[in-house]
Amino acid sequence: MKNLRYLLLISAILLLVAACKTSPNEGVREAPKIGGIAPRFTLEDTQGTQISLLDHRGKVVLINFWATWCPPCRQEMPGIQQQFEEFEGDLVVLAIDNDEPDSIVREFQEDLGLTFDILLDPAGHVNIQYQIRSYPTSLFVDENGMIQIVHIGLMTEGQLSKYLSQMGLGYPAANRPN
Repeated sequence: MKNLRYLLLISAILLLVAACKTSPNEGVREAPKIGGIAPRFTLEDTQGTQISLLDHRGKVVLINFWATWCPPCRQEMPGIQQQFEEFEGDLVVLAIDNDEPDSIVREFQEDLGLTFDILLDPAGHVNIQYQIRSYPTSLFVDENGMIQIVHIGLMTEGQLSKYLSQMGLGYPAANRPN
């Protein structure tokens, strides 16, 4: 009986020590930030093709987090489509929808005539990884995978053009100096 008490006491002390060593923030990641590496992800597009951020190293990537129910998201998409077409081959757009049925996302894509990659994020894992709190949110990633610009909220066509210029895409492909 005495041995059992000692065993229980030692077990309780060990549990207490283990609990004290655990930080309340342990396991909590810092949100991706300007100057940091964009967290890697692979998601399926609306056609079922696996698309990975890592596959686009060497190009400027616009990661846009959005939802079909978001009016500012709908408002900025035509401007993103226009810039995607202007900088075809130099600009990659990865538009990540948060946990909506693929049929609704495909309908949205077709209604707006979007030809850039629309990615599905079931259960919102990538949204959580990037700690997205507001839609739309856009991140501009350079050729080396580093986040250079973060824009939260509606992005006007003027702002988008300015950001792309800052990313080194100041001229459309047809007008780019040799």
